[in-house]
Amino acid sequence: MSDNIQTVTVLSKTTWTPNLFSFTVSRPDSFKFTAGQFVRLGVNPSQLKYYQQTEASDESSDTALNEDVFRAYSIVSSPFDEVIEFFSIVIPDGAFTSQLQHLQVGDELLLNTMPFGFLTLARYQKPLPKDLWLLATGTGLAPFLSMLQDLKTWEDYEHIVLAYSARTLDELAYVEKIESLQEDFGTLVDNPAKLIFIPIVTREPVDGALSERLPKLLLEGTLQARAGIALDIDTTHVMLCGNPDMVEDTKEALKTLGLVMNRRGEGNIAVENYW
Repeated sequence: MSDNIQTVTVLSKTTWTPNLFSFTVSRPDSFKFTAGQFVRLGVNPSQLKYYQQTEASDESSDTALNEDVFRAYSIVSSPFDEVIEFFSIVIPDGAFTSQLQHLQVGDELLLNTMPFGFLTLARYQKPLPKDLWLLATGTGLAPFLSMLQDLKTWEDYEHIVLAYSARTLDELAYVEKIESLQEDFGTLVDNPAKLIFIPIVTREPVDGALSERLPKLLLEGTLQARAGIALDIDTTHVMLCGNPDMVEDTKEALKTLGLVMNRRGEGNIAVENYW
């Protein structure tokens, strides 16, 4: 086993819907990461308290029941938290998530303690513009929650727009936590950023929520109008995380609006690719 692989213990679990759950694990003393990064979590199904044999699928075709399976997971928790939190979707018959959904407190997982990814605010050169847009679908919310639990994020920007899209209201997880962020973190710094939370539910009507896909909301100006802030090449950073189709389509929509991809610290649009 690699020196980077450590065993961690499940401390808690929250089930949001039959297909969405989050959980916390113990944090190794030596583990450090930057808000927005991801790690590789591992599981050996035969070592869980509850497991089931899975059928072959895209996720399970490269493994057998007794083999360790690793998948990339963005971190929900702050870089300063004493535990590590993750947000997961269940992939039916998948070698990893079909087992992981049955986690119980006390189960052990494997953690590769080397963090990965460049969806971090450090990728942007200073001086920073004033507006940070965080656009997420589903479990792509995770890295943005981590950023919003880092005080530096609140210090560096004037406005933070978090647009979070889910198919149904039940799948719109962490809403109470999001709504408490301004009070919990914004009050700890002088002149903190103002957080503007925009929920989006695409498959059922929900009062107060927008209902179209993110690319359409951007191209029609609906998202900007709801935020009360323009997307300006000189004043805006945009980060995307979530479904690959959303990321690609939204990236193209933003480019149509005049924004450019981030390259070597310069530019507006940053994405993460670990699917």
